[in-house]
Amino acid sequence: MSVSEKSRIVYPQQLKRMLVRALEDPGNFWGEIASELDWFKRWDKVFDWNYPDFSWFKGGTTNLAHNCLERNIEKGNGSKPAIIWENGEGLPKRVLTYDELLLEVKKFAAGLKALGITRGDRVTIYMPMVPEAAIAMLACTRIGAIHSVVFGGFGYGALADRMEDAESRIVVTADVAYRRGTVVKLKEVVDEALKERRHKIEKVIVLKRGAQNPPMTPGRDLFWEEAIEKGNGTNADVEKMRADELAFILHTSGTMAKPKGTVQPHGSYQVYIYAMGKWVYDMQQGEVWWSTSDVGWIVGHSYVVYAPLLFGCTTIMYEGLPDHPTPDVWWQILERNKVNRLWISPTGVRALMKYGDDYPKKYDLSSVKLVVCAGEVLNPPAWEWLQKRVFQDRIPVIDHMWQTETGGPIVGNPCGIALLPIKPGSATIPLPGVDADIVDEEGKPVSSGVEGTFVIRRPIPGLTPTLWRDHTRYVESYWSKFPGVYTSGDAALKDEDGYIWFLGRVDEVIKISAHRIGTIEIESALLQHPSVAEAAVVGRPDQLRGETACAFVVLKSGVAPADGLKQVLRESVRKTMGPIVIISDIYFVSILPKTRSGKIMRRVVRAIITDKPLGDFSTIEDESSIEELKRAVHTP
Repeated sequence: MSVSEKSRIVYPQQLKRMLVRALEDPGNFWGEIASELDWFKRWDKVFDWNYPDFSWFKGGTTNLAHNCLERNIEKGNGSKPAIIWENGEGLPKRVLTYDELLLEVKKFAAGLKALGITRGDRVTIYMPMVPEAAIAMLACTRIGAIHSVVFGGFGYGALADRMEDAESRIVVTADVAYRRGTVVKLKEVVDEALKERRHKIEKVIVLKRGAQNPPMTPGRDLFWEEAIEKGNGTNADVEKMRADELAFILHTSGTMAKPKGTVQPHGSYQVYIYAMGKWVYDMQQGEVWWSTSDVGWIVGHSYVVYAPLLFGCTTIMYEGLPDHPTPDVWWQILERNKVNRLWISPTGVRALMKYGDDYPKKYDLSSVKLVVCAGEVLNPPAWEWLQKRVFQDRIPVIDHMWQTETGGPIVGNPCGIALLPIKPGSATIPLPGVDADIVDEEGKPVSSGVEGTFVIRRPIPGLTPTLWRDHTRYVESYWSKFPGVYTSGDAALKDEDGYIWFLGRVDEVIKISAHRIGTIEIESALLQHPSVAEAAVVGRPDQLRGETACAFVVLKSGVAPADGLKQVLRESVRKTMGPIVIISDIYFVSILPKTRSGKIMRRVVRAIITDKPLGDFSTIEDESSIEELKRAVHTP
């Protein structure tokens, strides 16, 4: 990583040495961190790259589930809690030790094998946030099956698309999930998804949670306990997997096409999430870790299930929302479980922030050592609330950035090596081993302070090596815009200290009178106003200026929408960002279109204001948000 000669920040020597060595000697660099995990056979070569194809730890054999479970038990962690399950529905808390978790994983793995699942077969997991979701994932990786987790909030169409693409033989689900006091009938969604589709599902395994029996198809459907019973006497030993054999498929939405099936192999994936857990999160054996994500997303895969277990941590799985049944439920969980490190999305922060300071003040949060945020840019007002008012500068609150495609963080504050000064709104620096740059539209590096596209010049172990059954699309999507480098699709700039500031997706940068303005910057300016709870900003075509900004604003509780407030907000942004930022329209709405992982779907917002096709919005949390935005735009 290059740092400008004008840099005002002094990088600690240990960090500087790591950053340089990671790029100059990547083979030994990644090989050393890989050696901290178990390998049945050591690799012959760390990295092989024949652009655009690459592989890691060639010749090595290992197993992701083995490193999560047996490896920890051999270290004496068997009696320590592995998973704590909490929920917002008043159900009893559950705790599984490492010994208990291994036993459950073995039993379910045996059940899968008895049902005919073998190495390389795909298993779809469509579950709520319960320990059985993690058990099913670990059981698959233990026996060499490839799991495809589908978020339990998806509808039948999105589920069907993903099952069909993965060509899964079994789907694992539950009869119901619980959300804000309501019952979500997951099994009925599965049944609908299996109608009139070209799927290869042979069996449906159902975890029964509700009081009533769900509809069951004879010969196809069986309960969780029945699957385990079928596995009695079946060998469920760990499969010795080649480092490049796949552990899972995880789909991420395309803009106008079918979802893209990113993949992760056993070897490189475990090395990367372990390395970044160590360097970014400073994860420690025996600590209590809570990532508030769902297992249906990459954060849930990497830092709810796999990485915490690689470290011998206790990982919290939470089923529910941050403000149900009361606005202080998350603060209760932090205190009750003496959580040491918290991973939360900016959406989650804002959800807590809107209820004010009184709730967190009621609880003992002294166990918390670190808070990390990702998913979208952590706006400075949200950062300041957590850093200054909730935690009173006692601990660092850091932003960082990664993608489904990268498996783990790529830009962040390397707290586990050396904590760098925090700049609110910046994700900090490219992490060790991430050879990143900001380039212009011709692929040439730009100067400090100039906006461009964030790229990675060589593969990292966490990077998906292909898309499931579609390598051509993989190359076109990620390696073709600037040949020879991976294109993230994110707009960013680098300051004189080498810090990266993400401005949104490349297509979320507005060009007003030839000036490029990041939508995130305008949203941050709007959020500084005390009346604003959330904001989404996109560009609207303008004959005179090229584009203007169009803002959708969610007001805080008790604040009434008014035309006068629109002008106040315009002036506030103008004062913060200068007269170049022209906001042509402000619409007050009660809800924004978001993915179920909490990201604002600006692409959908832009399509609404330009009357363009919405594209794939299967990841949306609440479809009613689309209709509300349409009414706001088209009502005189």
